[in-house]
Amino acid sequence: MTVVERAVAKMRSSDDPKDKTGSHDPVVGSIVNTSEVPILDPTKHRFVGERFVSIDRKALEEAGFFPEVVQARRLADQYRQIKRPLLNQIKERRAQGARDAQLIMMASALPGDGKTFTSVNLALSIARERDVTLLLVDADVAKPHISRLFGVHKEPGLLDALMDDKMDVESLVLPTDVSGLSILPAGHQDDSATELLASGRMWEIVDRLSSFDRRRVILFDSPPLLLSSESRALAQVVAQIVMVVRAGGTPQRAVIEALGHLGEKPVGLILNQSQMATSDGYYGYGTYGDTPEQPAAGKSK
Repeated sequence: MTVVERAVAKMRSSDDPKDKTGSHDPVVGSIVNTSEVPILDPTKHRFVGERFVSIDRKALEEAGFFPEVVQARRLADQYRQIKRPLLNQIKERRAQGARDAQLIMMASALPGDGKTFTSVNLALSIARERDVTLLLVDADVAKPHISRLFGVHKEPGLLDALMDDKMDVESLVLPTDVSGLSILPAGHQDDSATELLASGRMWEIVDRLSSFDRRRVILFDSPPLLLSSESRALAQVVAQIVMVVRAGGTPQRAVIEALGHLGEKPVGLILNQSQMATSDGYYGYGTYGDTPEQPAAGKSK
């Protein structure tokens, strides 16, 4: 069993389908309040103020998000291969004047495909870039695993800003003690989440988040495409979509049906738990239309 398989298996075992609150999710972060003078992060030109998220690296490893030390370099290299075509496409779209260039949605056809694992590791990998920052948005509003993982599930977030036109969504963004990484929680649940995500207010929010920091890449963790309408609404506002497919687990029919909900958006496929990707069996990445067993870039849906 590969490290990715072990990580996803651990996450799946902790997700009791009878538990709709997500209280079984591991917790690796917590809000820290300090009265100290804000500290400037010289590498990212960002102030860490009086309130931020402290991330326990050891807890993150124990929760299955980091591999053993001997495998960490290989996994890091694979995420470098995954993020590079995404960042290159952002540069190309920015050069063309696109205002939504830095908006990326993480998707899956079904739950249990490893989307949350992938979102977290991709976010951490992009945050290591010298010229960009990464905002991880928990848009899986029905089951906010990202918010629970980082201990911010009780904080106001995306849905609160969608419901209140006077609320500045940027004030809800929480910096972390990981250089270059910040988090926007899902916020308080609402039965009209789909309508809120499909509203004009959502376009205002993404424009605000994008314009606040032009170097910022915004990564939305979304609900499974075949189980919710929220993700389909979210797909309308992003520039790129990355869909995680579990090798030997996600039915081909489900993948095709999920892709059919995404229109003409550029879609990258991550083949999770693939034994064909490398000799170590981590990830394969390719764009829709390529064979996703090996990292690839260039063609898009």
